[in-house]
Amino acid sequence: MKRMGFQMKLIMFGVDDKEVPYAKEWATKTGNEVKLVREQLTTSTIDLVEGFDGISVLQTSKIDDPAIYTKLKQFGIKQLSTRTAGFDMFDLELAKKNGLKITNVSIYSPRAIAEMGLTHAMYLLRRIGEFKERMVNDADFRWSKDLVSNEIYNQTVAIVGLGHIGGATAQIYKALGARVIAVTRETSVVYAPYVDAFVDLETALKEADIITLHVPLTSSTENMFAAPQFKQMKNNAILINMARGQVVNTNDLIAALKNHEIAGAGLDTLGDETTYFSKKVSPADVPADFKELVAMPNVVVTPHVAFMTTTAVRNMVQVSLNDIAAIVKGKNIKNEIRF
Repeated sequence: MKRMGFQMKLIMFGVDDKEVPYAKEWATKTGNEVKLVREQLTTSTIDLVEGFDGISVLQTSKIDDPAIYTKLKQFGIKQLSTRTAGFDMFDLELAKKNGLKITNVSIYSPRAIAEMGLTHAMYLLRRIGEFKERMVNDADFRWSKDLVSNEIYNQTVAIVGLGHIGGATAQIYKALGARVIAVTRETSVVYAPYVDAFVDLETALKEADIITLHVPLTSSTENMFAAPQFKQMKNNAILINMARGQVVNTNDLIAALKNHEIAGAGLDTLGDETTYFSKKVSPADVPADFKELVAMPNVVVTPHVAFMTTTAVRNMVQVSLNDIAAIVKGKNIKNEIRF
């Protein structure tokens, strides 16, 4: 709803302390009002939207209740903006039905996520968790021959999904001397120089020492990695998931690790993470699969925090707010999701 003189009123849901300075900076710079709400957008918080021009969210829970979309339309809201690249929290059919545009922050810092993936991979490749377990549990500080590790430059790394994040990942591994292969729907002119070969998934499974996932969650990528894929991987291979939890079947992954079908896994996302990631929960509410995974010395789990660098957080907040302001003014933007 535009007003004379025009100061926009925008509302941000799911705001974390780390985002506050950048939201305030944007408000001061643009002369617009930004209301910060800690809670996520739900049926319990939807009425806070009334009187505002645009909405930015950071959600771990789904926005799938029809009542939310109906009220957004009643309040005159024309868009929903997520401060992330992923937008699977929205019900696109309900958004379309109620005349809502959806925007994301498709590029906030590919490098941040690529570096976290590398961090997981190096931790696992150099067997740090296994050394730590022996030192802490058994006071065993020996240089055991069974923990001799490989160096990254003689590894084959498969990038599954060569978008901005996958491309940044390819750049890093190539700079470290690894052989980089990629599984992708479209060959990127920008990132092709960092890829030694474009292959199909079956070839990647058989050849890769490290497989790192950077695909969106779609009907075709859900459970993309499950028992059949793990059985095709090398026994010494490492799986890194910096994409979406549902891309990997968690139960099948646990079984593959227990059966030594693969050597390790680095996970920044899990299929059931929305119930506890980004929250302080009771130990009793932590899922059994998470407990089982983190108890393994050859597994690294982080709570969907690969994006958490100062560069990324600033961009997530300010790109989201800029896009909302542009849509309120009737402009077209490149980050609009077409559906």
